[in-house]
Amino acid sequence: MLESILEKLIDSVKDATIDTLKLIPFLFITYLIMEALERKTSDASAKKLTDVGRFGPILGGIIGIIPQCGFSAAASSLYAGGLISIGTLISVFLSTSDEMLPLFISEHLALPTILKILLSKALIAVFSGFMVDTLLSFTRFKYKTRQRISELCEEEHGDDTEDKGVFIDALRHTIHITIFIYIISIILTLLVESLGSDVIRSFLTNRLIIGVLLTALIGLIPNCASSIIITQLFLDGMITTGQLMSGLMVNAGVGLLVLFRTNNHHPRENFKILCMLYLIGIFWGFFFEIFNINF
Repeated sequence: MLESILEKLIDSVKDATIDTLKLIPFLFITYLIMEALERKTSDASAKKLTDVGRFGPILGGIIGIIPQCGFSAAASSLYAGGLISIGTLISVFLSTSDEMLPLFISEHLALPTILKILLSKALIAVFSGFMVDTLLSFTRFKYKTRQRISELCEEEHGDDTEDKGVFIDALRHTIHITIFIYIISIILTLLVESLGSDVIRSFLTNRLIIGVLLTALIGLIPNCASSIIITQLFLDGMITTGQLMSGLMVNAGVGLLVLFRTNNHHPRENFKILCMLYLIGIFWGFFFEIFNINF
């Protein structure tokens, strides 16, 4: 018993270490850019930079299909800094699939099928991102976020008013976020390992409606294990295309973790984005089920 627990702990630490190390370059480059902007951009120029984000969902949908959750982490930080729109953030989240593509390739899934899934996710991400920005422009939850670069950077600087330079401040910011992600990743990996994929599989198999809802919930787990479970179940023929899409479209890797950490002064906003992501995911999952779209 003790040996089994120790083995799971070692595996969890190992997996979390590998996944977190992959994120560091993305996080550092993102915070390097943000620190530079915080020092050099005026309010007017920062507003122009945000205006460019009107077409952000297109770029978000394309970048997101690259099998690396570092992009979702970077997008969360850029959103927390007020540099991209909610629709762009949602677009990146929906398009990101973490471990899906490597698993498809390793299992020799037919190339046309892989391309159909990737293209579907990208198109859905772009369309949904534009719809979110368009609809929110008519509400109090406006299209453009407030300019928050100063707020975000000052929080990481704390009481230290000495300017240590862009490089050092970006490094400090990266270290803070990396430690947070690392600790949470170990905990989440342990939970998934303890629960086991067999238990998850038993809840999803032959349950179309509940399956869509549950796979989307599993996909929200900010850990690569969730995308692995969902993808493998699809490859084994245990879940449908609709369930696969609902689960993988909401699977933003550690993007949600970074969002709640960097945008921590706006928790209600974060939960709205989380709910928005989930509802969009299950909508498209049911869409695939209703119209019997299969890959």
